Amino acid sequence: MKSIILAGLLIVSSLIMAQNRMTPELLWKLKRVSGVAVSPDYNKVLFTQRSYDLRLNSGRNELIVLDLVSKKMSKITGIDPNFSNATWRPDGEKICFKQSDKNGINIYEVNVDGTDLRRLSSIGSRMQEFKYSPDGKRIMFTQEVKLDKFHSTELAIDLAASNAKVYDDLMYRHWSSYEDGLYNHILFSVVDNGLLAGTGIDIMPYEKFDTPSKPFSGLEQACFSPDGSKITYSTKKLRGKAYAVSTNSDIYTYDVSTQKTSNISEGMMGYDTAPTYSKDGKYLAWLSMTTNGFESDKNDIVVYDMETKTRTNLTAQIDLTVSDIIWGEDNKKIYFRAAIEATYQFFELDVKTKTHRQITKGDHNYTSIAFAGKQLIGGKQSMNHPTDVYAVDIASGKETQLTDVNKEIYDTLSIGNIEKRWVKTSDGKQQLVWIIYPPDFDKNKKYPALLYCQGGPQSAVSQFFSYRWNFQLMAANDYIIIAPNRRGLPGFGQEWNDAISQDWGGQAINDYISAVDELKKEPFIDEKRIGAVGASYGGYSVYYLAGMHENRFACFIAHAGLFNLESWYGTTEELFFANHDIGGPYYGEQFLESYVRHSPNRNVHKWDTPMLIFQGEKDYRVPVGQGLEAFQALQVNYIPSKLILFPEENHWILSPQNGVFWHRQYYAWLGKYLK
Repeated sequence: MKSIILAGLLIVSSLIMAQNRMTPELLWKLKRVSGVAVSPDYNKVLFTQRSYDLRLNSGRNELIVLDLVSKKMSKITGIDPNFSNATWRPDGEKICFKQSDKNGINIYEVNVDGTDLRRLSSIGSRMQEFKYSPDGKRIMFTQEVKLDKFHSTELAIDLAASNAKVYDDLMYRHWSSYEDGLYNHILFSVVDNGLLAGTGIDIMPYEKFDTPSKPFSGLEQACFSPDGSKITYSTKKLRGKAYAVSTNSDIYTYDVSTQKTSNISEGMMGYDTAPTYSKDGKYLAWLSMTTNGFESDKNDIVVYDMETKTRTNLTAQIDLTVSDIIWGEDNKKIYFRAAIEATYQFFELDVKTKTHRQITKGDHNYTSIAFAGKQLIGGKQSMNHPTDVYAVDIASGKETQLTDVNKEIYDTLSIGNIEKRWVKTSDGKQQLVWIIYPPDFDKNKKYPALLYCQGGPQSAVSQFFSYRWNFQLMAANDYIIIAPNRRGLPGFGQEWNDAISQDWGGQAINDYISAVDELKKEPFIDEKRIGAVGASYGGYSVYYLAGMHENRFACFIAHAGLFNLESWYGTTEELFFANHDIGGPYYGEQFLESYVRHSPNRNVHKWDTPMLIFQGEKDYRVPVGQGLEAFQALQVNYIPSKLILFPEENHWILSPQNGVFWHRQYYAWLGKYLK
């Protein structure tokens, strides 16, 4: 009898476990996979697995090696959990990584089995990333170099208690930090008997520009030639006002022996990024945009013949914008990632014929790409599942899952279904709309719904797994999510992508309305309980919809949204974005129509719906004043509203405990007005 009771309890327990739903706290328990790298012999995969401790408000890394032959995984032990930049040594015998200790920031190496940990360098406290030459004889690394003085204690050394910043040009602040006179530079050093010889040679001494460019670029923007004789990199050699209004980065090659630098993309006026050599060193490929000032222009693959010094655009006639590129073994093929119909897939490009082939298909995003002989290796995720490592057979496209790092958690989760639906827009076109349903969805019930407004504005509503705007978490709270791929999003051709520029409050907003009006016809959606939420341009969309929604929405949530385009233009940093997407500054002989038609503050007199506003105080892309202005307008007009400021966060919420607080406030607001 006891055994029968015990068996019954186990069955009930397993059923309860399987019915768990995602929570903010559980979201932060998920392990995060990154840094996927294939060994030189294509037999192993290295990746970093990051976990967070909500109580400690911090994270720790683990280094994992996966054997592609045996499919076994092993954890490299004895390494400080704050390591980063893990990579294979070119001979495949060692794993190398960056780590801080009492000696500064150093490069370490360790055997694949975790033995023989040793330090290769003592570079200093400002080293950021490193990369080996293919022959293993040199290492390049990035390091901050102090070249300017902006602080009052630097300009007046007798005033040690002063606290002023002094600027006479633009780009005095960028993303989340003020200019401090430190510039990213690339240095290199010779590897001598397994150790770095000296502190490195700066390939751009005294030059006041950042390589890699701030704030997000790393050594994916630089590479050695296969023989190690050249360092090729992307940078934007502009400063101040010129930097603020331009995206004209170029590809430069530095000759190690002569110490001379040449610009091989001169005359190409948009972004030129991510250079990579063919295996034989005869060709260099990179990603190139045509239009100066347009950060979301079509990204093409350009190949440069090192002997003839000629450039060829291989994808000019292909209506895809490329994300990442790698060369195949025989130098005849290039493999790349690109967005297509709200997913990110792998593609193959024939260098000679300029023809391409889609390798993978399905409702997912590949987040990285690495070559492994007959396979491609990459991270893969979906709206319902964070990143795991997959192998893809190049010939057949067959996918093999190699890791399942969150299996223990997902075995207990109930997951809602995702539906892809095409909805007719107000101008007679078709837009793809994702619909995410709650777990245990019952078509006979009525559910509240959320219109998700994407940021960017040219950033796909693809199969991404977000740790803030998490559709699975929204669905777990019994909301149906409506996520349109409105005008301005990549993956549907460049015409669709470009249509939003200088029309922010036009057709893209109408696309949102079309999606909501179509979906609320469903009997399981309560049309009186629909909210609209979003961040950045999505936050702008929320502000804009608030002034014209005609009672479609019961509440709003805006995070880091653009509210007043005039004051935003006067305080944001990357003016090339504003000049292209809004049309230029608000001042001049003729006042631009964009500031009348498309600025949400112009329609505050029509606002009447409760709104929650989130804002990071270190957000310099959409400065804090935007959220403050919107909140003040709500309060003065006696509209139920709440403002939540994060003093140490920027455009994103990165701290674990701030992230959970954000979610708790988010769902409390929705629960108050939609449940």
